[in-house]
Amino acid sequence: MTASQKQRAPKNRTITLSQEEANLYSKKLVRTIGKNNIINKIICADLLNVLDDLPKNFVDLLVLDPPYNLSKDFNGFKFSGTDDENYMEYLETWFPKVINLLKPTGSVYLCGDWKCSVALYKIMKKYAKVRNRIIWQREKGRGAKANWKNACEDIWFGTKSDDYYFDIKAVKQKRKVLAPYKENGKPKDWEQTDDGKYRMTCPSNFWDDISIPYWSMPENTDHPTQKPEKLIAKLILASCPKKGIVLDPFSGSGTTSVVAKKLNRNFIGIEINEEYCCLAEKRLAMADVDKNIQGYSGEVFWERNTGK
Repeated sequence: MTASQKQRAPKNRTITLSQEEANLYSKKLVRTIGKNNIINKIICADLLNVLDDLPKNFVDLLVLDPPYNLSKDFNGFKFSGTDDENYMEYLETWFPKVINLLKPTGSVYLCGDWKCSVALYKIMKKYAKVRNRIIWQREKGRGAKANWKNACEDIWFGTKSDDYYFDIKAVKQKRKVLAPYKENGKPKDWEQTDDGKYRMTCPSNFWDDISIPYWSMPENTDHPTQKPEKLIAKLILASCPKKGIVLDPFSGSGTTSVVAKKLNRNFIGIEINEEYCCLAEKRLAMADVDKNIQGYSGEVFWERNTGK
């Protein structure tokens, strides 16, 4: 039984593929680079086989979500966890070439967990300028009997040079005011709305407002490590100008490409698994009629569980 053939509850909103849809969307995929137009396309290929065919210095933003240093089955494509030295060797096979795709003003975000985070920092420091480490809180996950529950992940933020694009205003967060101070009888740095008292705040490098996709969310797929659209939206809005190009060379079910489309950016996704590529194409088609991103509305990022 494939993931799309699972028996699901009536209210389950997980995006699946019928065989007819798989046949349709597979025809839209780019298989080789060559002279093909790759802007706003999903490329179904092994990254290592197409890296040398991609043009240099043409991408505004890289969103990198490679396999973590864990043993994981990605719908038949298995990645085996190893020691730190071998994982570094794996990163060396593709990271230097991927960085060369960035414009001089470009930025890169590299995702990982606690186990591989040291290696990710080392590889970024070697080939780019490390700017920060974002820690984002996962609000779900199984407990651990003999260890601390793993409830967060890292995203390393780097740039190609000291001259880079960053739009802090685009990623401010709307937070409820706990202490609504006034100055001369007027609100100080907050406003009264129909929903309550709120303040627009600059984001820190700790994100506690992210919801992991689950069965009742319309963005959910069966991909085992799918990133939330809200999380990717922050990266894109902060570090890619409108009409810029976002590249995700480990595209999975297409979240980065889908969010880029919703936010009026160009995209390129590369993914070896054809079923995930077809899921990405289906989600891109859905984005033609629904550009909503849960947790982001009215050009504002809302706190988790605010109903926005």
